Amino acid sequence: MSDSKAVSAERLINAPAERIFEVLADPRRHSAIDGSGTVKRPRSGPDRLSLGAKFGMAMHHFVPYPVTNEVVEFEEGRRIAWRHIAHDVWRYELEPRDGATLVRETFDWSRGRGRMIIEMMRVPKQNLAAMEKTLERLAQYVETGAAS
Repeated sequence: MSDSKAVSAERLINAPAERIFEVLADPRRHSAIDGSGTVKRPRSGPDRLSLGAKFGMAMHHFVPYPVTNEVVEFEEGRRIAWRHIAHDVWRYELEPRDGATLVRETFDWSRGRGRMIIEMMRVPKQNLAAMEKTLERLAQYVETGAAS
């Protein structure tokens, strides 16, 4: 992205957008596709996300901690995004392409509450590497039929 307060990774995945979206909209599956190694399991919330839904996740980065997210963007089969208390947003956008789907994951800290800290700690660079791994894991998950 051109916005200096957001980083994106994208990958063409050989699966329909609907199948990919079902994985993204199900917080029980997030640990299976997480490329950062920090998402451990769901703690609370619905089995399927929708606009305004809140869901808690058990996380681990040096120490275990809980996080609560709220879905702030939702277009069935095309876009889903959530943010946590610091207002950083994780967004997935899906574009069907001849039987496959271009999936773009974005970490957007433009409205976050800790922008300077995020930049000083080089979080965007770390998140970009994690997003590339997440998209690789997502592709493996849906292309092998694990998402069916």
